Amino acid sequence: MKRSVKIILVIVAIVLIGGAYLGYQIYQMTAGSEELTGKQETIPAPMTPTPPITTGIADWTNWRGPNFEGKSLAKGIQTDWSKGLKRLWNVNYLCQDNATASWATPVVQGNRLIVPGRDEKNDLVFCINADTGELIWEGKYEAEAGTSHGPGSRATPFINENRVYTFGRSGDLVCWQLEDGKLLWRKNVKDAGGSEPQWGFSTTPLVIDNKVIVQGGGSALVIAYEKLTGDQLWKSMEGEAGYAAAITMNIENEVKLLIYHGIGLSCLNPSDGKLLWTAPWATEYNVNATTPIVSNDIVYHTSGYKMGCEALKVTKSGFSVLWKSNLMEAQHSDPILINGYIYGYSGESSRNNGQFKCIELSTGKEMWSTNKIGQGTTTFADGYLICLDIKGNLFLIQPNPLGFTKVGEIKSAIADVKNPAWTVPVVANGKLYLRYLQQLICYQLD
Repeated sequence: MKRSVKIILVIVAIVLIGGAYLGYQIYQMTAGSEELTGKQETIPAPMTPTPPITTGIADWTNWRGPNFEGKSLAKGIQTDWSKGLKRLWNVNYLCQDNATASWATPVVQGNRLIVPGRDEKNDLVFCINADTGELIWEGKYEAEAGTSHGPGSRATPFINENRVYTFGRSGDLVCWQLEDGKLLWRKNVKDAGGSEPQWGFSTTPLVIDNKVIVQGGGSALVIAYEKLTGDQLWKSMEGEAGYAAAITMNIENEVKLLIYHGIGLSCLNPSDGKLLWTAPWATEYNVNATTPIVSNDIVYHTSGYKMGCEALKVTKSGFSVLWKSNLMEAQHSDPILINGYIYGYSGESSRNNGQFKCIELSTGKEMWSTNKIGQGTTTFADGYLICLDIKGNLFLIQPNPLGFTKVGEIKSAIADVKNPAWTVPVVANGKLYLRYLQQLICYQLD
């Protein structure tokens, strides 16, 4: 065979392989589910008798923990990682069957850890003993098996008093009894005029006063339900739902809602849903997925798709832009504000070659940037950033605007990671919880 023919055949083979890989990636993004890898277990029988509910000194009961800032109340964490961290327990049954990817972050109150899962036909909700890894109760309901990045939940649950609220990727908002998992009520946002965004409903529920608030999209962009009964209290705005959690902000001594939806950041009255103002911010795919950062009267927000980031000075009646730049483009990795500086990942979330950066909030000035810890997610505990890259490697970082300081690392803190490990680390009551698809691992951190 002539050399020129061999070269042509090699080129054709490369093109075909590359095309097949690209096609597979597009399929996963639009209509597929990441396949489960590693050990898979059947769901065990619940504990008997059901243990009473307890509380801890550093609970993590909702998305991003206390005040939605990504900061744990835990103290005295272990910072010498040279010999790793002690693994207390792990489970491998959160996703059943194969194409059932679920990404939701766990929440923790005392001995109750709540984390969603999925099987072929049902959304699953597990209550696991946070100390021992034993199953306390399991809840389920049949739900549409949409498959863009899997049919399982993306939204983090919200524990409030003796109830827990979950929001499935098909639009089911469900209230469960925290003690034993009894399903108290279930509503679907599509019944109120909601419309599912391309990658599924993803906004974690926000419980405020007597309301549970989620993004529904369509003619019900924001919906408030009565938290005890599930009755609809109000709906507000129209348009495509975003993928970010609703949070509260104190503006001129009044509590307001911040909603990061498909084409902007809006401020609403939580009492009646009245729209006060909207800061336009439309990405290429209408994906605004990170949680805004609040500091006094400043709101910082960031998106991927070459949008960058922006800091706003806000009032009840409007906003002004303090600065805007492309220094940080966080696709769906939430940055954290520490002492006036923003720390977080920038870049595409499916490639482990992002930049971890420090940016001054007041000016937008980049203090430093590093590519030494891949691409991933981060949380804050006891003066340190805990970063998990999408390959399952763990890093301990000392936040310092003068330079990047890595204190420790643990390779393969999550094993058998073949797809991106997107779920944010959770630190509660001296323990570190890492979730990847069907896996949930608990490490001793204090």
